Amino acid sequence: MKNTADYFKNLIAHCKEYGFVFPSSEIYDGLSAVYDYGPYGVMLKNNLRDYWWRAMVQMHENIVGIDAAIFMHPSVWKASGHVDAFNDPLIDNKDSKKRYRADVLIEDYVANKIDAKIDKEIEKAKQRFGDTFDEPMFVATNVRVQEYKQKKENILTRFARAMSTGELADLKNLIDELEIACPESGSRNWTEVRQFNLMFATQMGAVDGDIVYLRPETAQGIFVNFLNVLNTSRQKIPFGIAQTGKAFRNEIVARQFIFRMREFEQMEMQFFVRPGEEMKWYDYWKNKRMLWHKAITPAEKLRFKDHDNLAHYANAAVDIQFEFPFGFKELEGIHSRTDFDLKSHQELSKKKLQYFDPELGESYIPYVVETSVGLDRLFLTCLSNAFTEETLEDGSSRTVLKIHPILAPIKVAVLPLLKNKEELTGKAREVFNMLKTNFICQYDEKDAIGKRYRRQDAIGTPYCITIDFDTLETNTVTLRERDSMGQVRIDINDIVNNLHDKLHISNLLTD
Repeated sequence: MKNTADYFKNLIAHCKEYGFVFPSSEIYDGLSAVYDYGPYGVMLKNNLRDYWWRAMVQMHENIVGIDAAIFMHPSVWKASGHVDAFNDPLIDNKDSKKRYRADVLIEDYVANKIDAKIDKEIEKAKQRFGDTFDEPMFVATNVRVQEYKQKKENILTRFARAMSTGELADLKNLIDELEIACPESGSRNWTEVRQFNLMFATQMGAVDGDIVYLRPETAQGIFVNFLNVLNTSRQKIPFGIAQTGKAFRNEIVARQFIFRMREFEQMEMQFFVRPGEEMKWYDYWKNKRMLWHKAITPAEKLRFKDHDNLAHYANAAVDIQFEFPFGFKELEGIHSRTDFDLKSHQELSKKKLQYFDPELGESYIPYVVETSVGLDRLFLTCLSNAFTEETLEDGSSRTVLKIHPILAPIKVAVLPLLKNKEELTGKAREVFNMLKTNFICQYDEKDAIGKRYRRQDAIGTPYCITIDFDTLETNTVTLRERDSMGQVRIDINDIVNNLHDKLHISNLLTD
């Protein structure tokens, strides 16, 4: 099974060994929850970002892009609620000295204790009844499952109320009543819960200059540019503004590799709609985004999860969750943000942020539907799907990254059969130079051909082209496919067209 600690540990080690992700500042023992992307990692990341951008901007006439600055006027974060409300509930274990988010402790308890018990009952019933098993009927009628579900509902209801009202004492009471222990030490000796603001602050200008913040999200750069974009892009409601870029959060507990970091990249789109039509567009983008993920991710690894505790700006919110090696976790959020952001900025800035609707003959503050996906989490999703350790028919093994070919860092590897034969290496260079204007390619002549195949498998290269002695006589090469390891002979003049059909991003956009 993929969702094991050993699998995740091997995946992390593979990322470093093959140049996908490195610990930041590693020669100085690293910096907690900060990572650098290596040669293959940056290419995969660029490909994922490009796929998102094309699907959002290129494929929609009514979505345009911007690139707002990381530093913004401090009043932006006052209007957005981040100064006063961008907090996580913090709790420390007195024995282990470890720090945790109180809300995550409760959510993990529900998932690992109650949901796990429900799943166990269902699995036992499946084995007992076999093909005749009716899961919905069993869940609805089984007494034990219903007791677990009622307990879960009671916990989540109380949890949501405490989070929305800021009742930190009740969060602590809930942790105590559920006997939630420190994952590190097993101790239940907890401090009180307290709020912790997640924004990084710094100073701009001379000594003792004004305090500014590193943006905790990219969305506000879109909202404060609403009028600029509206006036220059000739868009009309409904329309969207897309942006990718870095965001920064001083996470209490940053863990699980690149899943939760202090410096990360978001890909967000804010879709502006008429008031009263937001739920129609919320449903539209909810389904549209799920289809986008399914084009590169197995459907059984994805699911929707409605928010139990809505943010202060939202009237509806859902996560697209992915089954990471450590369980189902948020990959993308779709939120109906109402008119909160534009209205707040209008009130604080005293600038009119309204849209005149020519069809209705009136002005209004648009409502907003947001889609927000973490690029780093999408990167981890891609690798979690792709990382495979196989035992082959001859008893040997290989580690392969089965990345979608269109997203793979290196698309084609060109390999001369032998490196000490100038006629082979010269011909291989000709083929490489022909292909490199069409695809990201790699030339490799070091080691035996079998070892080179294994290396290309390990970095996810979907196709290898081998130049051998037959090439010199027939002008054909061996084309090897990564996942099946199947090989075919193909004329050199046909390579570009053959691979273009397999590797062009239009195939993904069509899907």
